[in-house]
Amino acid sequence: MAQLQEIVSFCDQRARTHEVVDFQEALNGLQFANNGTVYKIGAAVDSGLLPFQSAIEAGIEFLIVHHGMFWNGSCRIVGPEYEKYKSLIEGNLAVYACHLPLDVHLEIGNAAGLAHAIGATQQGTFLPYEGTDLGLVCDWSKDREALRNSLERTFGDQIASIEYGSANPEKICIVTGSGSSVVDQVKATGSDTLITGELKQHFFTIAQEAKLNLYVCGHYATETFGVESLAKEAAAKFNIPYQFIKTDCPL
Repeated sequence: MAQLQEIVSFCDQRARTHEVVDFQEALNGLQFANNGTVYKIGAAVDSGLLPFQSAIEAGIEFLIVHHGMFWNGSCRIVGPEYEKYKSLIEGNLAVYACHLPLDVHLEIGNAAGLAHAIGATQQGTFLPYEGTDLGLVCDWSKDREALRNSLERTFGDQIASIEYGSANPEKICIVTGSGSSVVDQVKATGSDTLITGELKQHFFTIAQEAKLNLYVCGHYATETFGVESLAKEAAAKFNIPYQFIKTDCPL
């Protein structure tokens, strides 16, 4: 058993939760408290009634999420919103959100976890936002086919591979989640290859014209690494179990 505030303090420090500037709606940190004690830690990509219910059924009292509870701003606590709050209170479930800090962290972040999963070596960062680079640049020593195979082993064969760039990319860029604002900055890094979570349709034509390799692996799928890494470290720190709450999000 651990104290809620001790776990919150650990997560704040490890993820630099309040040091990385984020979108206002992210509201990073503890978003919903419980009775102050935690016997099991959980991780999920998204806040929502079903992830909350699954966490409670698994005996979790502290849930780390990437997308917090307040992305839609102020709303009336009725219908599904009421059910969410009701389930949290009755299930004694605390919710801790960590968005951009877990995208950019060079050890436990989403991009770092993705790079490690496919065997890429971190080389630098790019895509500055409010004093922090959101993207990762990695060295790649194999060919494009090996990169695609590594991504398919990690994410499954449902990834979209748009290959109009080099057949032997020496550098690859990684931006987890949405990559639509990133594509035009890839070549400035010396790369022509981007791995991301989601793109809009017109980037297929842009890839053809700009001679880019674009690998679209799923917004949800590319953002599982950070919350699970933070939950695993917190659980080890306080000697309590953890569990990843998986959903079937295909997007």
